[in-house]
Amino acid sequence: MTDRTAMSLVKPNRPHFTDVEGLRAMVGQGDSFGVGGHHFARLPIALLRAIARSGIKDLRYVCWAGGLPLELLLEANAVAEIDLCFSSLDIFGLPPRFRAAAESGVLPVRDWTALAMIQALRAAQQNLPSMPFQLPDGSDMLARVPGASGEPDPISGTATGFIPPLRLDTFVVHAQRADESGNVQIIGPRALDFAMAGAARQVLVTVEEIVPVGALRQDGRQSILTRNQVSAIAMAPGGAYPASCLPFYVTDYQRLSEAFAVRETPLAHNLRLPFEGVPAPVQEAAKVRAETVIAMPAMAPEKKNASVDEIIAARIAAELDNESFASAGAVSPLANVAYRLAKASHAPDMIIATMSCGHLDIEPSPMILSLIESLDCETAVAHAGGDDTYSTYYQAGAVTHEIVGAAQVDRRGRVNTIALRKPSGGLIRLPGQGGMADVANMHRDYLLYIPRHSVQSLVDEVEIVSSARGLLTPAEREPMGYRTGKALVFTDLCVFRLDQTSRELTVVETMPGITHQQIRDATGFAVTFDADCQQVPLPSNDTLAILRNRIDPLGLRRLEFVSAKERGALIAEILAADRAMVERCIAEQQRLQIARS
Repeated sequence: MTDRTAMSLVKPNRPHFTDVEGLRAMVGQGDSFGVGGHHFARLPIALLRAIARSGIKDLRYVCWAGGLPLELLLEANAVAEIDLCFSSLDIFGLPPRFRAAAESGVLPVRDWTALAMIQALRAAQQNLPSMPFQLPDGSDMLARVPGASGEPDPISGTATGFIPPLRLDTFVVHAQRADESGNVQIIGPRALDFAMAGAARQVLVTVEEIVPVGALRQDGRQSILTRNQVSAIAMAPGGAYPASCLPFYVTDYQRLSEAFAVRETPLAHNLRLPFEGVPAPVQEAAKVRAETVIAMPAMAPEKKNASVDEIIAARIAAELDNESFASAGAVSPLANVAYRLAKASHAPDMIIATMSCGHLDIEPSPMILSLIESLDCETAVAHAGGDDTYSTYYQAGAVTHEIVGAAQVDRRGRVNTIALRKPSGGLIRLPGQGGMADVANMHRDYLLYIPRHSVQSLVDEVEIVSSARGLLTPAEREPMGYRTGKALVFTDLCVFRLDQTSRELTVVETMPGITHQQIRDATGFAVTFDADCQQVPLPSNDTLAILRNRIDPLGLRRLEFVSAKERGALIAEILAADRAMVERCIAEQQRLQIARS
């Protein structure tokens, strides 16, 4: 932290208006630096590009996610330290610059649990010396989070985590609109924007539009960052492109793919806004309504046999019923497919939350890559922030399911998504655990999946326990206010259950055509088979039709089951199909508008 951190966090009652270069000039050398938005949504790309070009150094990057913003800053050698929970480029895989920095040890990388970071930001926001949080029982994460400690609660004596304030010098964020007084409107999920703004000495905002005072009152579902929390604002139409900013434009996945593929020119150059502005197709795509997409005829049914990804998706969907509350993280195609399949078939009353609980109670619209965010944003009953969904749903034990992918799982069901040791002694950096360490205990059912079962992915003991079901039995869970459900691991060979007595994995189901010996040979620990071990049933023709033609017409689920070498070709295939599907949806939306007029 810089000396400026000690200065008052009280901001002026009214921000000043400037341009992107004016905002850039307010970022200081060595700032503790936070970035708003989430995933590929509302990222302040224009401002980040300006910062990357400015020659600023020694930033301490602090954010729930790394991803694209961190890649831009690392490319410019602007970052000296990294504090995060997770870093991924979604369908494009692991961020190469983050991996290189972490694996080489050139930069310190500190992994946080999501809840610890939320509470640390809240401590700063609320001017408190520390904040309590539920311990990530069973994981190694408490020792990895900077400043965190486990202490007896002073009133109840219960073992509790405590975290000091996490203060920011500068927080940058892109939003939809600001009014002329400086109030800032955010539509859709808020991520950690409000907590980070409250913890920051200065808040710098780019917006698509500046509107008259009073205009923001006319909008529906929105959040307002009031003007006394904002330091400066710049109007930057297209300022998030090629990420999204609804309702103005959706994420341009084709442009992102091209930017990541071209290594000869800097990423900051590849992500620049076209001279003519945001391309018309991604603007038109943002206007497509959910009712239009849902009413369109399904694709022609496929006749081929069920693939393993479809079998697993259908098997996970079978775990869900009308009482389920299932949350999908930022990067979980398989989870999204399984949840939507269940809601579109046998569990119409279940609740699905996407974008890390930012979209609450969505409809099961088709997973068209470029439209997923906009359709979920439209059909959600409510929008929320990551900080308040933790306290309202996760910590309260209200979520029944959140299936998460794992790079490595051991015989006790413990997960490693942080780093693997190479035979040579070097590290292979993984994305990080995000919020897994917290929610592994909070959710009723603990569901993991490993798409490619091998002796490297199913091991006797993981090197780093990034998350685990430390609270397993009713006796352990009920005093914490958590319901007890199933603990399962799905792979392309079998289904494991975490036994409450032995606290080890037992095979309870095998995939069709897979023998016990195949499972033994592909597992890095001695495998136990349940006495009633059954074969996973094949999905019915009706289930396959819904899955293939209504829920996942692009086959996004396949991305989790292919090797790194195969991924590029599959992404190209999906992007081509996505482009054709979006064009079809835009044409239908325009046809309906003409018919209504």
